[in-house]
Amino acid sequence: MTQHITESTVTCPLCGHQQIEDMPSDACQYFYECKGCKTLLKPKPGDCCIFCSYGSVPCPPVQSDGQCCS
Repeated sequence: MTQHITESTVTCPLCGHQQIEDMPSDACQYFYECKGCKTLLKPKPGDCCIFCSYGSVPCPPVQSDGQCCS
């Protein structure tokens, strides 16, 4: 069984604020409010969640088999 990384550093593309967040292992997080500028972040086109778009580590489903959550 593969061990997944469960924390990711989310970086806001607008203000550059960085925040370490826990990632859910069985779901995607579609929205995230930046703790710095309060902007609501959404995944980039083609990404399944904010961690795949703005995180230092992709979400656990992508880590395990490259497939986005649904």
